[in-house]
Parts: sequence; C-alpha cells; structure tokens
Amino acid sequence: MRTSPLLLYFFLIFVVRVKSDPDPLQDYCIAETRNPQTIFLNGAPCINPINAAPSHFTTSALSKPGNTAANPLGFNVTLTNIRNLPGMNTLGLTMARVDIAGNGLVPPHTHPRASEVTILIKGSLLVGFVDTSNRLFTQQLREGDSFVFPKGLIHFLYNLDSKASALTISGLSSQNPGAQLASSATFTTKPSIPDDILKKAFQINGQDVSRIRKNLGG
Repeated sequence: MRTSPLLLYFFLIFVVRVKSDPDPLQDYCIAETRNPQTIFLNGAPCINPINAAPSHFTTSALSKPGNTAANPLGFNVTLTNIRNLPGMNTLGLTMARVDIAGNGLVPPHTHPRASEVTILIKGSLLVGFVDTSNRLFTQQLREGDSFVFPKGLIHFLYNLDSKASALTISGLSSQNPGAQLASSATFTTKPSIPDDILKKAFQINGQDVSRIRKNLGG
C-alpha cells in the first residue's frame, strides 16, 4: 500500500515536535517536596493548586558564586531543581549557573536529555561541541555572547583568562537534563570497564589505564 504524502508530512511534523519531557497537563504542577516520595513518577507529585504562591516560582539559588576550588578542574555548577524552584516541575526546563576559575575547565561532557544555551555574563571563554561525524565547532565568547550545545553531544567550556574567573548562565530543555563526563564515564565506572577494552579503545597500555583511573579518582 502506498503511503499518502500528506500522512507522511504530518508524521514528520509530529516526530520533529516530540520533546524529551512530556507537556504539562495543567497550568503548573508545583512539586510536593515536604513528604518522602513513595511513588516514583516522571517528575514529582503536585501540591493542591489552591495553595500555589509566587514564592514557588522564584529562587535565589543562582545568585551566589559557587566554590570553584572544590575540584581540580576549577569549576562549579549550581542548578535549579524542584526543591529550590518547585514551580519548575513538569515545565521541561532547568537553569544553571556555571562559575569557572582562571584557566578552569568544564570538561567534555554530555546532557543526554537536553539541549543547552549558555550566555557569558563575565569573563572570556572558549566553548565547543563535537558532532557525530567528529567535527569540532568552537567559538571564543565575550561578555554578552551566547552559544548553543545540541542535545546529547559532547561539549566543553574553558576559561581563557589565567587570572580572572568567568560566569555563565545556561538554560537546558529538560527538567532533568542529566550530565555525563566523558572521562569519568569511561575510567571510573563501578565495576570498572576491563583494562583490555580501554587499552584497545584508546591505544594505551595498562600503566596508562591505571594512572588515568587514579588521577580521576576511580
């Protein structure tokens, strides 16, 4: 049976419009976070809408600098979530504050469930992502510039200034975007990926595998 071109058109439109997070079925669903969750949903249960207040839709979580000395790479990520911004529940978005020390690096990582757009508030950054044909897209950002990282692709942010810190604010297209560091996901798994696999994949020897694991805390 021949497929109708009109039917195919509407099917393609539907596929293009599919998002990782389901659309909300009401104006808002303020997350209930006071009681232990016994039923696990794709999101969080809602409070009674009658009890909604402006405070549920605002947060100061991104107002304070993060501690970039907490890890050797010199960066800190502060996220909004349903505890500090309960009104974001079911809306399919997350905001992030990223503080990066001088010469600090947000290492190559992916967000499996979200695209990301970031705006540089302060400093100077080199950012980039790699597509599935291993093509690298990089850009030096100055204050006020924005950059988009497509969903699921490996990307990074590097502070070009050796002394001054940098600050970005990002928006991600999922309530739970996830984050997976490429290096940690490879060398610090529990249990460990067999050495022979890592040696062959990265063309390194057993000593290299052990050294990288130790350096990454694996």
